[in-house]
Amino acid sequence: MKHLFLLLFAFSVLGQSPKEKIQVTDLLKIKTAGKPLVSPKGNQFVYTLTSIVHDPDKKNDFVYQTHLYLGNLLTGESRALTSGKYSITSPVWSPDGSKIAFTRDMGAKSQVYVLDLSGGEPQAITSVPFAASNPIWSADGKGIYFQSSFTLKEFLADSVYNKKGMIPSWTMEKPMLSGISKKAKANPNGSIEEVRAYLAQNEVDKKAKVINRLNFQEEASTTSELPLPALFKTTLTGKPELVNNPFQRWSDFEISSQGIFAIVPADSLAHPDKVLDSYIGLNNKILYQKKGYKMSNLTLSPSEKWLAFQEATSTGVQNASLNVISVSQPAKSIKIPFDRVITQVKWSSDESKLYFTAQDQGGAPLFNYDLNSKELKQITSYTEGVLGFDLTSAGFVYAKTGIDNPSEIYLQSAAGEKRFTSFNVDWLATKEIVKPTKHTFTNAKGLKVDYWVMKPTNYIAGQKYPLVLEIHGGPSAMWGTGEASMWHEFQYYAAKGMGIVYANPRGSGGYGSDFLAANVKDWGAGPTSDVMKALDLTIAEGWADTTQLAVTGGSYAGYLVAWIVGHTNRFKVACAQRGVYELTTFMGEGNAWRLVPNYFGGYPWEKATKAILDRESPYSYVQNIKTPLIIFHGENDLRTGVIQSEMLYKSLKVLGREVEYVRHPGGTHELTRSGNNRQRIDQMLRTYEFFSRYLKIQ
Repeated sequence: MKHLFLLLFAFSVLGQSPKEKIQVTDLLKIKTAGKPLVSPKGNQFVYTLTSIVHDPDKKNDFVYQTHLYLGNLLTGESRALTSGKYSITSPVWSPDGSKIAFTRDMGAKSQVYVLDLSGGEPQAITSVPFAASNPIWSADGKGIYFQSSFTLKEFLADSVYNKKGMIPSWTMEKPMLSGISKKAKANPNGSIEEVRAYLAQNEVDKKAKVINRLNFQEEASTTSELPLPALFKTTLTGKPELVNNPFQRWSDFEISSQGIFAIVPADSLAHPDKVLDSYIGLNNKILYQKKGYKMSNLTLSPSEKWLAFQEATSTGVQNASLNVISVSQPAKSIKIPFDRVITQVKWSSDESKLYFTAQDQGGAPLFNYDLNSKELKQITSYTEGVLGFDLTSAGFVYAKTGIDNPSEIYLQSAAGEKRFTSFNVDWLATKEIVKPTKHTFTNAKGLKVDYWVMKPTNYIAGQKYPLVLEIHGGPSAMWGTGEASMWHEFQYYAAKGMGIVYANPRGSGGYGSDFLAANVKDWGAGPTSDVMKALDLTIAEGWADTTQLAVTGGSYAGYLVAWIVGHTNRFKVACAQRGVYELTTFMGEGNAWRLVPNYFGGYPWEKATKAILDRESPYSYVQNIKTPLIIFHGENDLRTGVIQSEMLYKSLKVLGREVEYVRHPGGTHELTRSGNNRQRIDQMLRTYEFFSRYLKIQ
């Protein structure tokens, strides 16, 4: 009998198909579930699903498609409500739960659509010449608010929505000119007003771009235009009406029976680019203001008695706090004692609790805070990330990421957690997934630093393997098992026979404001010591080949890669992606330039600050870089700017070092996260190929 059992066991093992390693093209299989929203009736919820599909218009290319899904909490069923090539965004239930509004881009400007769940196709209820976004139903369900924006010039000239001829209260900042230019006939040989009209026409015809504003760099281009956020309201059959004065530049709002709560720049006379402080207003009157602070993320309670919001200093390095005020007594602000980056907030129906998600120790758990008992409770695990949630009668529904699965919808109740969808389950069942092991050490500043170690796929004890040090950007980003962006890349490199170590060094988010600010005036040496300590502790495990070390990272991590190879020759090969390498130049080139005064205490023309910037710039040590280096940058990346990588590459080329420079046409700073999918695959493959020239990998 014993022999028969062993024989049957052997046959069952032989009959099992070995799991496959993660491939680079598995990136295209990942489906990502969006934030769920429970219906007013409580029996259903909607969510979005983003897939990567073949581009119908471009051979061998891929595009993102986002569609609307309906989940039934009673039956456990889920079905698609929309399909086709046009993606949808921002779904929202009507008050009676019979309809869903959303925006859809049909190849031109996105418009608001309404889907009646009783049957029929979604119907467009707007047809405006500008993009519509973020629909919100009115309380009676007869109207819909939506957002859009004008450019300054468009709104000044608009005869439909600016019939009263509204003008900004703030200066245009055109030297020696004030107010709005008079209408005149364009004539290059005419009067000065006619010359100005001629020059203005050249701007309209894109023959010139005249810049007077401070924040002229967008993510992928420069602009002289100032966007004016606008709020509209429309009925299901009528024409949209403008609700606010766009010159007030509301950054957030909540609609109530009392009127509209909005976050407004604090100084109405200064140019908006120069106003960092803001206040919370109600019907254009100041409700709550705190000098030196900016507000964000308004969340009104169900009874409209309370308003939750986030508050942070206008400058410097600090997590925003979660605050609550009474609408009737706004001077008394309640600060929730939770020092983390909070990502979503929702009130309980009885208004006794606030539920929220936050970046915390490598994950994004769901928490609640009891306003009466002052107790904070963690609901989900640190090892996973809740990417969007809503309340059900039994508990919660949420989109979640984890090591075993990058994205699904889950339900949680008193009985525990249950997976609701299976979008990635089947293809992942055939794959070998490497699970990271979390470790912690205390650095020289007494801060506890988390790091994670991944051994290569099909690791065999006693063998030695190459080891890659992966570094995150920000510098205030956070990595961990509850963060989805690097799931595929880490698994792919492990499948190629490389071990991986990644850490959250000082300056990372997810550990409180003191940890966040621990790299102020110290972007290089301090964080380097943390990530190198994580590397050394991994090597001490005994399986890494110390002659086969690589380092890679993007954005701030591109900075740190360049800093590291400028201070040590321990790495066999390195990869720096879309980084910042010379901080004085970054002040002018990148749209994230406020990192310079916030982290280094001043500006490059100030002698003391310039000395710090020179000390902290990897470019200052370029002559010391001997490690073979591949450099990546998207050609349209204006968050860090391509001059950064051009300077680094050109200098290393002059010095005769082993260096390769890759530019991705049209690529922005989001290249590896939400960029063109062929370019995402290209960057991973080029990094692997470059590493393979120097490392003994598969």
